Amino acid sequence: MSNETNLYRSAFNPLLIKPARPLPDEVAVIGAGTIGPDIAYYLKSAMPGCRLYLLDVVDEPLKQAEQRIRGYTQKALDRKKMKPEKAAAVRENIVYTTDYQQIKNCKLVIEAATEDIPLKQKIFGMVEKIVSDETIITSNTSSIPADRIFARMDNPERTSITHFFAPAWRSLPVEVISWERGSREVLDYLFWFFAQTGKAPIITDNAICFVLDRVFDNWCNESAYLLQSATARQIDKVAEEFVFAGPFFVLNMANGNPIIIETNSLQMEEGDHYKPASVLGSVDRWLTHRPGSPVEVSDGIKSTVRDRLLGILFSQSFDIIDRGIGTPEDLNFGCQVALGFKKGPLDLMRDLREAEVSRIMQKFQLERPGFPQPQKPFVSYQDFNRFILVDDYQSAKIITIRRPQAMNALNDELTDEILAVLTRYENDPAVKGFIITGYGTAAFSAGADIGKFPSMLGDPQASAQYARDCAKVQVFMDRMQKPVVAALNGLAMGGGLEVAIRCHSMVAMQNAILQFPEITLGILPGIGGCVVPYRKWPEGAALFHDMICFGKPLKAQQAAEIGMIASLVDNHQDLIRAAMDEVNKLQGNVRGIPQGKVDIPEINIPEEPKAGHQLLSREAVNITAQTIQKGVATEDLAEALEVGYRGFGEIACSDAAQEGISAFLERRRPEFKK
Repeated sequence: MSNETNLYRSAFNPLLIKPARPLPDEVAVIGAGTIGPDIAYYLKSAMPGCRLYLLDVVDEPLKQAEQRIRGYTQKALDRKKMKPEKAAAVRENIVYTTDYQQIKNCKLVIEAATEDIPLKQKIFGMVEKIVSDETIITSNTSSIPADRIFARMDNPERTSITHFFAPAWRSLPVEVISWERGSREVLDYLFWFFAQTGKAPIITDNAICFVLDRVFDNWCNESAYLLQSATARQIDKVAEEFVFAGPFFVLNMANGNPIIIETNSLQMEEGDHYKPASVLGSVDRWLTHRPGSPVEVSDGIKSTVRDRLLGILFSQSFDIIDRGIGTPEDLNFGCQVALGFKKGPLDLMRDLREAEVSRIMQKFQLERPGFPQPQKPFVSYQDFNRFILVDDYQSAKIITIRRPQAMNALNDELTDEILAVLTRYENDPAVKGFIITGYGTAAFSAGADIGKFPSMLGDPQASAQYARDCAKVQVFMDRMQKPVVAALNGLAMGGGLEVAIRCHSMVAMQNAILQFPEITLGILPGIGGCVVPYRKWPEGAALFHDMICFGKPLKAQQAAEIGMIASLVDNHQDLIRAAMDEVNKLQGNVRGIPQGKVDIPEINIPEEPKAGHQLLSREAVNITAQTIQKGVATEDLAEALEVGYRGFGEIACSDAAQEGISAFLERRRPEFKK
């Protein structure tokens, strides 16, 4: 059995799991110190109607926790991230208490107390006597294996580690630990539960420090050892090539020195090379700089620090994969979304290439003997999908776009991965078809990364070719005989919608929204968005005018009324079933995009076109309208798509595109002049 299927026995996409129980109506968090209130706020934000108990042994932390949660909701209100009625629901039904008896009806209990095994065991002993036999009990520990924490429990099958990352209310990942005495039903439920409530859970083996803390703690510990060769400022500055904030800056923020001492002392069970640096116990705060500010670092110091940091990062990455502690996908993903790495460690290896990685590891072995080295050929550490998950479901392949940190936005590598799966199984008789969906409950895909496009502004040929290059998946699907169905689990916008409309059918959640917002950036949907909707669903032409020329969103119900959406459902389980129904219906009956001209109503452009309250560029709207009109007047589909590519090239040379893209990159509202 592979490492991946050993950890993920049910599904890689957690929402494909059918939960054995509903979301809990009463939950408890034990520990009102550093992370407990943040976990509580996440739970209440995700489930405003639930009753939550926040426990501690003394009152003062509970009072501070109440203030913190009220502060979070107020900040969310001030920033218009939360509506007043939801803020009120989040604040209500929280019981701040020192009385364990009050949690007797809770269906889920998360312990977030101090990292002390006897204390945790004492807490779980009390909890187990109070709650029902069905209650799931978890511990938020960053390093202690489950068998040590739950060793004295009467019913350890109901337990797991659920390791959150700071700030727990916002950070996406949660490590859910698979251990030998924990039940598969509980692991599956927790995996599903966290995804359903907005997190991105990853499953790890029951090893000391699991996956992500194994990386982070040793990254920091090695930095402390490097103080013999460089200052904290210099080390942080060199580290900024790879992370948004250096190790010492992060340690200051988290008061993390004692944590590194504790976790690396625990890892010494695997060898003395994990011994924590002695300096960590003698310094309260490090002298470092604000990330991004200049620091003088000589080439010699930079080379020394860089090689050692990469050495420890790669060593831990190899070890995690070789021992099956976690999957390559999760290691790469988690380091970026939980630890602030700009690229995953396996991406860094790929960029550096085998010879350079080998040099770094050989040097690291001489300088820091004992640390893990790779056990397999270099290429085997690169053979995985970075951005998609692939599951088997009733003879179909489910492709899940996993970039929740970017609302599942597409990039070139992601679409290449989708294309590779379609290509690999297109002629496999055991595969009936494909379902493409997005990770989580918020978005199918909220668009596409701008990528290299800004460098092409002003060059019509290069911009048109960029649109052609981005359309490889869509063009491939156009000629496929096996059905591909889009399962819209939320927002489908821009480039994401351009993928969805080229699938042979679409199903959607009731709350899904379809939108082409490109015009608000002074550009147009150039990968078929100006052409395909009119040919596939001509009765919706007037709606498409509003979508493409004025950025108007289309509700899933409206899309169903014009035939775009084949089925509307209320939950993710029904969404996948409906998508599979479409795969079955389309067996041997996949219809291509119609050829021929299309009659459409006139596109009326006001003197001051707007998308909502935003003033648009009349020049950009005119180019978009002309592209639509030329596309529908073209007989051949391939030539009509070329009209769209050329229209994208034309609009890339407009002042509107220059302003819209600049505003997007500068995170400001565009001000179109014409």
